[in-house]
Amino acid sequence: LARKLPVDEAVLMPVNAILAGRRNNPPGLEKGKKIRPLSVYNPVHYQEFPELFMDLISSLTGKSPSTTGAGSEGALTKSPFNMLLPIYDLNSALLAYALGDYAVYTTPAGHIGPKVRVDHDISMLVPEIWARLTEKERQPSALMAEGSLEKVDDFLHNGELIPASRLGYRITENFSHHYLGKIFDEPQTVFDEGILRPEKQDLEAYVDGILNIAEGHKKAALLYFEDGGVDVAIPPLKALLNIMVHGHFEGQTVESKEVRALFTKEAILNSDWYNERLQNKQQIEIKLIKQKIASLKQFVTNPVNQSLLKSFDYVDRLKIAEANLEIFKSAEYLVSLRGTPGAESVGIEG
Repeated sequence: LARKLPVDEAVLMPVNAILAGRRNNPPGLEKGKKIRPLSVYNPVHYQEFPELFMDLISSLTGKSPSTTGAGSEGALTKSPFNMLLPIYDLNSALLAYALGDYAVYTTPAGHIGPKVRVDHDISMLVPEIWARLTEKERQPSALMAEGSLEKVDDFLHNGELIPASRLGYRITENFSHHYLGKIFDEPQTVFDEGILRPEKQDLEAYVDGILNIAEGHKKAALLYFEDGGVDVAIPPLKALLNIMVHGHFEGQTVESKEVRALFTKEAILNSDWYNERLQNKQQIEIKLIKQKIASLKQFVTNPVNQSLLKSFDYVDRLKIAEANLEIFKSAEYLVSLRGTPGAESVGIEG
């Protein structure tokens, strides 16, 4: 009704927002063991792909009432149940996000800073906020331009460089004033400076939390060197894994324009490695349809099956499969794949 669509037309529900959650905890002790803080994020953070995928690769989780402890759960958190290397999931995830023009925002559960406990209140609130924003208002560039998102910068603390830029961008008082008034009468009272800037609550906990994250990034990335995943990582992720472990890749850091350019949609679409993935996908489709044609021919030519051919249209199915083979082999089909993730080279041979 809201879209004024005729009743005989389908109602499409596109996914145009990715709102991920984080489990955060303050510093503490459990069974005499120190639990390092992760409560360094304010209510909503936006991260560009390099910083976002550092976090996805490590998947750090804070102490939760429903988990056994804090630490890294591994890429996409389900690698123990996957027969493939985790890097293949990461390759697909980055391509899906970049080619789909997605902006990813994250929200905390647990704590914002060591002194503010929010449980799941913020993570449940954010979809309510996003549902009230237009697609244009959700764009990071628009939010930055109007001062609703501020970049978190690295800073020196007791002579040590704290890599706070890995936190990306966070919402400001301007965001609260512009958008949270749709939900709260006095949003500036709910989201005060201590919530928008957790370092104001406890700078030492903030610093230790960021160092905890950076150390977790390195530890998780090392696993991709041990299992060989770095060798089959798509170029943006290969660069990122090296930076997470060594601090640089071919002389470039995560702040280098050359590295950040690798993550752009334009660079991916125009790269040789991406076009090779499309060719891989085409060859996989060709291989599969050839197997189907061979099976159909074997079935159709078997005298035992003659009575079934007409009832189940096997001859027509064979013709359709042969026509599909010509489609998959065509240059037009290869062009039609542009904008999709393509495929790894695994499984093409044979």
